[in-house]
Amino acid sequence: MKKLTALAMILGATLSTSAMAKETIALVVSTLNNPFFVSLKEGAQKEADKLGYNLVVLDSQNNPAKELANVQDLTVRGTKLLLINPTDSDAVGNAVKMTNQANIPVITLDRVAAQGMVVSHVASDNRFGRKMAGKFIAKKVGESAKIIELQGIAGTSAARERGEGFKQAANAHKFQILASQPADFDRTKGLNVMQNLLQSHPDVQAVFAQNDEMALGALQTAGKTDVIVVGFDGTADGVKAVEGDKLSATVAQMPDKIGMIGVDTADKVLKGEKVKAINPVDLKLVTQ
Repeated sequence: MKKLTALAMILGATLSTSAMAKETIALVVSTLNNPFFVSLKEGAQKEADKLGYNLVVLDSQNNPAKELANVQDLTVRGTKLLLINPTDSDAVGNAVKMTNQANIPVITLDRVAAQGMVVSHVASDNRFGRKMAGKFIAKKVGESAKIIELQGIAGTSAARERGEGFKQAANAHKFQILASQPADFDRTKGLNVMQNLLQSHPDVQAVFAQNDEMALGALQTAGKTDVIVVGFDGTADGVKAVEGDKLSATVAQMPDKIGMIGVDTADKVLKGEKVKAINPVDLKLVTQ
């Protein structure tokens, strides 16, 4: 019995050490109050479980100060690698530099960091997505269409790149941009901004929103008219609205795949393997 007890203790200690040896990687998300980033987190968690990593997820609540505090906390918690979806591409620079000083590799997801050293970036081609949206709008309402654009959070690379891509599409199709106004990637703000803009521009023919949340907000007002609304991200709610013949289209990203590729890239970095500086993730246009 004593031998069996001793063996059990040894096996228990071995298992405990093995559990403790599981490496920790961290994911700092701009906000979990958005279905897109919830899907991103879920994809990352699934891949981390598959590869045997302990994944710590922290929510920055769209607040750069909270983001910096989250990263500061992680640098002293034994984190081996940081995956970060920035709240703001410029503001996140301090957090990245802090992580660099702690010799912790950094991978950005969906949005870039303007400063600091990043080993890899995982994202969809936002500029190309905007061109897809522009082509769809031109096909539906014709060249020289009168358009309203709902913009995301100023300072994020996603908002900047989607804006640049749509300007290119607007020039190509000779769109008349009646207004471009921020609604901060938020559904309620999308509704409120759209209500105000419709009063000023009743002749609008199409709305392009830089994410599905703003598109769904705009839809509550614009949907009562003949105005078509196009979103971006391909969230579950966005796709459901397209399938329900409400939202005209959404440029679908694959947020779960962004999270999954982020963790897979982290695994390669920690194993000393070479990784791509940019890991592109596919896009597709979901239409009625």
